[in-house]
Amino acid sequence: MTAVDERGVAEFFEGFEPPDGLKAELLRGEIVMMASPDLVHNLIVLLTERQIPLDRWYPLQTQDVDLVDEASEPVPDLVVVARDVLPDSGRLLPCQLITMVVEVVSKDSVHRDYAVKRSIYAAGNVPAYLVIDPIMAQCVLFTKPEGKGEDANYRAQYIEKFGRPLMLDVLGVELKTSEFGTFPDVKPHRYP
Repeated sequence: MTAVDERGVAEFFEGFEPPDGLKAELLRGEIVMMASPDLVHNLIVLLTERQIPLDRWYPLQTQDVDLVDEASEPVPDLVVVARDVLPDSGRLLPCQLITMVVEVVSKDSVHRDYAVKRSIYAAGNVPAYLVIDPIMAQCVLFTKPEGKGEDANYRAQYIEKFGRPLMLDVLGVELKTSEFGTFPDVKPHRYP
């Protein structure tokens, strides 16, 4: 896709209103629409959010993220920002302010969460990217972003199964995962 095409899509996306019951995000010049999430998904987001101490961090749901040099405006399930750097207002939160993003895998978002968004968040130099996966009953924490564009990636990854705590050093939080649910009867995948 050319820069003109990406700019046109980004301008179109700015005023785009998805149909009721759908959420939309811009990922590398493509508008991706998703149905409302499953109850398992929403409970994992809630349980994760409640473990982040509000005296130091703001865990924000459905916050659009602005990535420099990317035709992308992802909407992570959770964005974690230090309280003292949060702007007063705005639809787009600059990626430079973000400490961690969280995506909870849905039945149809496996590739997007593990590959596309992993590269996008690494390109935005987001320090930590946590994928919580109710298909495989695991959390995958990506850290140490490097690179630009589609070649960006995280140099480190750590996997922990549900039921065991996961240390989120970047937040100084031990995430308890024992209450995280799973999707029944969903075919396993091969990510990360």
